[in-house]
Amino acid sequence: MKYKPFNALTAAALAAAMVMSSFPASESVTADAADTEDIVFATDFEDGDASKFSKRGDEDTSVIEVIEDAKAPSGSKVMSVSGRDQSWNGPSLSVEGLLEPNVKYTLSVKVKAAWYNTVCVSMQHTPGGADEPQYTNLVKGVSQGDYVTLETSFSFGDKEKDVSIYIETNGEANDLCVDDFKIALAPNKLDKTLVGLKDVYADMFKFGTATTVGEISPKTTQELVKHHFNSLTAGNELKPDSVLDKAACLAMAADGDDTDPQVTLANAAPILDFARENNISVRGHVLVWHQQTPLWFFKENYDADGDWVSKEKMLKRMENYIKNVFAAVKEEYPDVDFYAWDVVNEALTDGGTPREAGFPAQENQYAASPWVKIFGDNSFIKPAFEYAKEYAPEGTKLYYNDYNEYMDKKDAIVKLVEEINSDGHYIDGIGMQSHLNVTNNGTNDPFPTAGMYKAALEKFSKTGLDIQITELDATVDDERYELQGQYYSDIFDAIVAYKDYISAVVVWGTTDDQSWRAENNPLLFNKDYEAKPAYYSIIDGIDIPEITTTTKKETTTTSSATTTTVTSTTTTTVTESTTASAADTTFGTGDVLLGDANNDKKVTVADAVAILQSIANKDKYALSDTGKTNADCYNTGDGITAMDAWAIQALDAGKVTELPVME
Repeated sequence: MKYKPFNALTAAALAAAMVMSSFPASESVTADAADTEDIVFATDFEDGDASKFSKRGDEDTSVIEVIEDAKAPSGSKVMSVSGRDQSWNGPSLSVEGLLEPNVKYTLSVKVKAAWYNTVCVSMQHTPGGADEPQYTNLVKGVSQGDYVTLETSFSFGDKEKDVSIYIETNGEANDLCVDDFKIALAPNKLDKTLVGLKDVYADMFKFGTATTVGEISPKTTQELVKHHFNSLTAGNELKPDSVLDKAACLAMAADGDDTDPQVTLANAAPILDFARENNISVRGHVLVWHQQTPLWFFKENYDADGDWVSKEKMLKRMENYIKNVFAAVKEEYPDVDFYAWDVVNEALTDGGTPREAGFPAQENQYAASPWVKIFGDNSFIKPAFEYAKEYAPEGTKLYYNDYNEYMDKKDAIVKLVEEINSDGHYIDGIGMQSHLNVTNNGTNDPFPTAGMYKAALEKFSKTGLDIQITELDATVDDERYELQGQYYSDIFDAIVAYKDYISAVVVWGTTDDQSWRAENNPLLFNKDYEAKPAYYSIIDGIDIPEITTTTKKETTTTSSATTTTVTSTTTTTVTESTTASAADTTFGTGDVLLGDANNDKKVTVADAVAILQSIANKDKYALSDTGKTNADCYNTGDGITAMDAWAIQALDAGKVTELPVME
């Protein structure tokens, strides 16, 4: 797919969004908080009131008050936080009665630490069904005795309890000053007239995304996911530290059994519930990993200060953990398609060797492996796949997943999977994480190059195993989004070239601000849900397959005169449920098939794309005379606009039941 400039097409899409905002009863584009800020809570403390903020429990020694500060960013007063004894001490703002669940908010605040220190805005929340609170760092910055501006976005679900936003430090528990605290509704520029990525690639592979519970809480994010993706990966909530039930494990150990780890899906429930309700397939991530697995899991009696367990006991724990995870998903989510699961993640160093023995910590750059500590090498990998093969839900494919897979490590990955499968078929596929970089050390030289990436695809394809792109993102400096678009286009050229070996492509996150690499905007949609040039670059040149949807139709038709060059238009009213494509219903007479802009005798999402392309570049994407007549399916007689594309999309989604749409 050759990358092309996006200015015209982007303008067309934006024009569609502006027109549609005035269309009654439409869910295609909403503007809960448009270009102007919709502030929910703000204070600069000039009124001397800091009563909304409290310390974090009785053990928090903070003293919170409003003081004069000659260096205040605005006015003369700030909120002072003194007497802190621990780094987690600090001012906390409860959201109860202030904010609503399932809404995305932006937050901005200015914070000063007494000397060089990392200050952080975090969220405390207890997921529904869980007893213990979770703590999520939202944004951090370094203060050197001056005010640093921290900006972030966040949300929380309707089943989460005791949600609060607080300010802490990652270093010394010194005094803090806080000013200009503001929470507002996040802008919403989601455009559902755009063709869904899952639809573009429907004939090639699943197109998915990863999300956390907080990330998928806003209804707008849910709409983005439903529109573009048909695969979901839980970003954290199916990793061992989220799934292991420590209290239940300790209770079992107290009864003399510390080989049967107990598990819970409570932390992942909001994601899995959403997948079930919307019939979206799930990639499980991950069973065996050196990170995000608690130290106590590897120790006698689940005591983090105890002795490391033996290899034999760890094998038993591993088997029971894998068995219990799969038993839980079979019991609680029998109707969710767990089509893939990463069994082992990142077991190899960049040199292709096992990791060093130990527990991942700052001093070893979180690279040490407790699995290697117990087993001495990577001999734990094959049993993990043997157990997963035995207990996984029917139809679940099992993957070895790794990063920097486009470098020399690719040879070690191939050797690993071939050795494990040498006496059976345990590994079904290779997961290529694909954390990429558009700009490299301030240059325009990407890493890896598209050629390097394609070479890795070629090598993995020769194993005969399935390939899944599992965590795709591509960072870029200085908001050079057209350069990012070209890079994404080149990478997808390589992916499409090997489409016969690839069953899924998953981007790691929904919008730039929610990415783990948010500082460098690596995704296809920005923080306001707008499609970036990268989105357009990866749909350009792809033939959109016919999409099968559930629509309603009846056999009776009525005729109505129109004021266009069409002699008459047949309108079909929907009353009876059938499974059919939009093309099964005829909207017109003679040579006229309203909506069929590309003259293929069908009305599909591809016609909406053809209309938007023709608006963007009439010379390159000219419609035929018949195509122009067919394309005019919204307010017939007004000419071809982006609303005609919307009408086709709305028909395909079941939002309207007939063409033309007349308002």
